[in-house]
Amino acid sequence: MTNFNIFIENTYSNFDIDEVKIYNDTIKITKFIFQDESIINKSCLNSFKYDSISFDIVLTNNEDIHRINKQYRNKDCPTDVITFAIFADSPSGEKFIIDNDINLGEMIISLDKIIEQSKENNISFNEELYFIISHGILHLLGFDHQTEEDYNFMVQTQNKTKAQVL
Repeated sequence: MTNFNIFIENTYSNFDIDEVKIYNDTIKITKFIFQDESIINKSCLNSFKYDSISFDIVLTNNEDIHRINKQYRNKDCPTDVITFAIFADSPSGEKFIIDNDINLGEMIISLDKIIEQSKENNISFNEELYFIISHGILHLLGFDHQTEEDYNFMVQTQNKTKAQVL
């Protein structure tokens, strides 16, 4: 049984959010993804032994994520989520497992974008947030959406995952 150490920080001082609910729902999302062996076998975790998985979620605003997006991705606009996949992006010899814990990295989510996209998609704030959290987890596991097949896999997984929490 894998333990999950998820750290959530809300840096958006004007946005009141139930971090305990987001934490509990993120645990559900993560467990759902990790119970699918086909996902884990295709992920950066394939062939590694671990007892626990860690990652951080930083909740922020459009201004902060815009700055980060420009600095690290050369994209001069806000986005919904940016991931720093420490484990997935490290070369084989530098994939560190400390005390049987793998730190997948960090995802930064713009709550402003979640509001915008939930309105555009005519869904609730939580539906959009959980869709984006599962998207971020997949990125932390090394998945990307450069091809149509990869994109479809990610969206299908995100929709299944979101449905488990709502």
